[in-house]
Amino acid sequence: MPTHTRIRMFNTKETYPNQALDNDLCQAVKAGNTVYVRGQVGADFEGRLVGLGDPRAQAEQAMKNVKQLLEEAGSDLSHIVKTTTYITDPRFREPVYREVGNWLKGVFPISTGLVVAGLAQPEWLMEIDIIAVIPKESDDEENHS
Repeated sequence: MPTHTRIRMFNTKETYPNQALDNDLCQAVKAGNTVYVRGQVGADFEGRLVGLGDPRAQAEQAMKNVKQLLEEAGSDLSHIVKTTTYITDPRFREPVYREVGNWLKGVFPISTGLVVAGLAQPEWLMEIDIIAVIPKESDDEENHS
């Protein structure tokens, strides 16, 4: 029995045709009751960029992706425990963090934020990766008894 499930597997040849890469990756991995979500950017799952030059719009698309991936893994946004957010300019902190905060209102995850020189594609202004849990039914039963 596998100890983990890979969600939305892909090869970088198709994802990054402008780069000479050939890596097998996936968008998320479910290992036990933990979900690890690959860094999400302002592009949909077909690779179409949303929000060229707009860090808030890119954060919104990234969070749409996160929501969908967590649901596919059997979790949801309320079960996020850690976020790591990368921005390419310190001026993007407010619009990106505001947008992410709208999606995570009331969740209270731990969070790390970094300003980086660049991301994998020059048009990407932000990236966020997530660790979440899948609640166990037995935990819910224990909490209610």
